[in-house]
Amino acid sequence: VGHSSTSISAALGITVAKEINKNPEKTIAIIGDGALTGGMAFEALNHAGNLQKDLVVILNDNNMSISKNVGALQNYLTNILVSRSYNTLRNLVWDFVQHTPARVKRRIILSARKFEENIINTLAPNIIFEDLGFKYLGPIDGHDIPRMVRIFNKVKTNLTGPVFIHVVTQKGKGYDFAEKNASKFHGLGPYEIRTGKCVKKKGISYSKVFGDTLCKLAEENNKIVGITGAMTDGTGLTEFAQKFPDRFFDVGIAEQHSVTFAGGLATEGIKPFVAVYSTFMQRALDQVIHDIALQKLPIVMCLDRAGIVGEDGATHHGAFDLSYLNFIPNITIMMPKDAAELIQMLEFAANYQDGPIAIRYPRGKAVNLELPQTQLKLGKAEVIQKGEQFAILAAGTTCQNALEITEMLQKDFPKITPTVINMRFLKPLDKQLLESLNNYKYIFTLEENSLIGGLGSSVASYFARQKVKVHSFGLPDKFIPHGSTAKLKEAYGFTSPKIYQQIKQILNGIQD
Repeated sequence: VGHSSTSISAALGITVAKEINKNPEKTIAIIGDGALTGGMAFEALNHAGNLQKDLVVILNDNNMSISKNVGALQNYLTNILVSRSYNTLRNLVWDFVQHTPARVKRRIILSARKFEENIINTLAPNIIFEDLGFKYLGPIDGHDIPRMVRIFNKVKTNLTGPVFIHVVTQKGKGYDFAEKNASKFHGLGPYEIRTGKCVKKKGISYSKVFGDTLCKLAEENNKIVGITGAMTDGTGLTEFAQKFPDRFFDVGIAEQHSVTFAGGLATEGIKPFVAVYSTFMQRALDQVIHDIALQKLPIVMCLDRAGIVGEDGATHHGAFDLSYLNFIPNITIMMPKDAAELIQMLEFAANYQDGPIAIRYPRGKAVNLELPQTQLKLGKAEVIQKGEQFAILAAGTTCQNALEITEMLQKDFPKITPTVINMRFLKPLDKQLLESLNNYKYIFTLEENSLIGGLGSSVASYFARQKVKVHSFGLPDKFIPHGSTAKLKEAYGFTSPKIYQQIKQILNGIQD
């Protein structure tokens, strides 16, 4: 459970707990080579090496292959290091040394360690793990199952202390199309097994709109750079990476670094666009606050997969970005209602120099690519429909819900014409527009974000001393589980008909 790079920390905690509980079982942490680039993984390795507990870390390395000469030496070395005879002899030597006079003990220990390290260093790659306090084994062919079983059994019975097993695998092993294009088959949707071709969805995604727009902006401005954390395809930056290789940076699974790296670029007049999934930006919150917002550095954070994302699971819903960014000073938060407005916001952000900007947009098919004639202005909302008595304030793509709800409302309450507003900005709020609503009876807010801390909270706070009542619709104070976007929205009452039914009850109560 959780994001990448966390398994070693959790496993070390479990290992220590087992020792306290007198449980002799070994704990195994499995981590991928991509996840190993995360700083948290190295923090855990450093701590585990220091504690010297019985933890086994298995690295699934599917980004390289073993050459024959290194592989042969490594096979031999690994067999020695896990053998009972070697470890028995090693323990006997150390026991003997403990009984030698103190004046010679230190010299013998240093010489023995140096001898052992020299042998390992001669043959073993990635010796950083030995320096961190782990016994390093590998690389091992992860597709040789019988040998893997033998190695694991020997580790279980013969070795104590932290052990690092380097296993090399190939992504898509056994399926030719996946072997040739592993990145394409990562997180894949429906595809034809016989040809390997993806079943293409109709239309263009918001990620594609973002990537295409950034390419266009980068052609006009050579100071623009693109940054992502191991999500080039997912964030729509593949074409940017190909067109501008010197201005594209994939920092690996290192969201904290990506933000501060962008800040450093911004101090020298570069315009960084950091493309990241909304849920992953949570990991860099401290960096956004201290390394960016405090210094008013003009980076652009492009938060893809905002809101409910569907089958990616509970850890990937972008349910909190409006909330965790809203309390940060000096930041501008933008929420496009459609693809055309996303383009406008990216163009606006490219020229903005007064601090950081965050733009959040959803997963899936983009709606409306036709650019409007009006220009985007900082902190100014858009009045889609002018009415009276009641207003619906919508964040981002929930503007579509607002319009659908308005149609239903006017069928049942023909005398009521609600004002429909596309808020565009969570920060700064359009307070001039909000002031014009002071005499309204009821204001409804819509946002695909947690109800705590987002648009609804900000609007309710603004009207706290007014007579106008604010009722907010958004995601509940729960972790949203795995499921299709449509089913999850239905389950949590975040569809236009279900929201309208709640609004209808409120209006019926007022009329009564």
